[in-house]
Amino acid sequence: MRIAYSVETVRAAERELMARLPEGALMQRAAAGLAAACADLLGRVYGSRVALLVGSGDNGGDALYAGARLARRGAGVTAVLLNPDRAHGGGLAALRAAGGRVAAVGGGGEATGDAEAIVARADLVVDGIVGIGGKGGLRPDAERLVRAVRGTLVAVDLPSGVDADTGEVRGSAVRADATITFGTYKPGLLIDPARTHAGALRLVGIGLDAHLPADPDVEALQHEDVAALLPRPSAESDKYRRGVVGVVAGSARYPGAAVLAVSGALRGGAGAVRYVGPAADTVIARFPETLVHSGPPAKAGRVQSWVVGPGLGDGAAARHSLEDVLASDVPVLVDADGLHLLPTGSDLRKREAATVLTPHAGEAAALLGVSREEVESGRLAAVRALSERYGATVLLKGSTTLIAAEHQPVRVNPTGVGWLATAGSGDVLSGLIGSLLATGLPARDAASVGAYLHGLAARRTTAPHGAPIAAYDVSTALTDTWRDVLA
Repeated sequence: MRIAYSVETVRAAERELMARLPEGALMQRAAAGLAAACADLLGRVYGSRVALLVGSGDNGGDALYAGARLARRGAGVTAVLLNPDRAHGGGLAALRAAGGRVAAVGGGGEATGDAEAIVARADLVVDGIVGIGGKGGLRPDAERLVRAVRGTLVAVDLPSGVDADTGEVRGSAVRADATITFGTYKPGLLIDPARTHAGALRLVGIGLDAHLPADPDVEALQHEDVAALLPRPSAESDKYRRGVVGVVAGSARYPGAAVLAVSGALRGGAGAVRYVGPAADTVIARFPETLVHSGPPAKAGRVQSWVVGPGLGDGAAARHSLEDVLASDVPVLVDADGLHLLPTGSDLRKREAATVLTPHAGEAAALLGVSREEVESGRLAAVRALSERYGATVLLKGSTTLIAAEHQPVRVNPTGVGWLATAGSGDVLSGLIGSLLATGLPARDAASVGAYLHGLAARRTTAPHGAPIAAYDVSTALTDTWRDVLA
């Protein structure tokens, strides 16, 4: 599992560790890891050209010490100082002693030619402009230098211009080919829009683990974590012991939503799917194994979870169905039209079982009473606010899907792809998560596992080069995806 901690937590851990180490040892550890990663990216260090974009913080010091190591291996290294008076003195001395050169923005220094030309000629450029505490976008001088890059761009700890704690990007920011981060991941490396600026991630251990708290701020499941959570039937299982998921979806106008939700539910591990709604004939025609009932949900038969909302409409019958399901004593997932019908500010803590809300950015904005732009620019804050306000587990869909539950680390799903932005894919996801709930998975785990499998299924469908996919394609790929995770 990838785990990430806030800037405040990281700095506290660094202070504890530095108190036990000789002065400068922690920076040397980081610089050694950074230099090794840069050498790997260059392939051949000797004779290569490396430019260091150096600001006034510790990231600039890391870059300078790493540059000194590369210079000793035969690279031509030039440090471009954006704030010469505040550059790290020890790092500068080390670089000069190793044969590196120094230039300052606007000319001067020991290097010939202007700073932009130095950057443009470099095979590899190291972004040490701003540290993890930086706020706001790049300043004009830095932005101009970043635009000049033609080689591989490597960010030190975090791409400059992005917010380490939230993943927000307020202005111009570095778009790195790779980010070498130290000690632990930072939330902004895992959450869009900042995640798309980070490129390939590499974590360099510097000894922080023992000084970090047990609970991170953000975490991201990986294959082994998902495999451990996937439900497995025992020899004594029957379809009812495996769980029955009820699906309340579809309408005369949107019968396909019912089909897609059921398709996801059938591949989510539950033993049976019970459909309730007006699209029963359409559902049975595609999936004859489905149990069907005309409603209301309370009279449809026993279930271990409910999915309500996809294609449901906004009439009185839809509203009554939502109320019926929320009055039950089993976990409930609310999506799409169900979210529109949910009274603003509903306290779902009053329910006897867990509730999962699965909004996209527009639906989240309506639930919070803010603009869609505010949600999209501050996704981490939005998903936390939704979970706190409604007392539910919230899955905020998007380029990186976020899952929040009160008093627990936010989970980030890393598997999604842009091709999932297609009609009906959310209906498949809802059915899948509802099915996992019916097997007995806790709400946060069911949402996290469902998002992970859903994203992988889309990748499998659109591979190897990327191509348009339909929602039903994703559902049909779920079985093989499940098998791959367990392999």
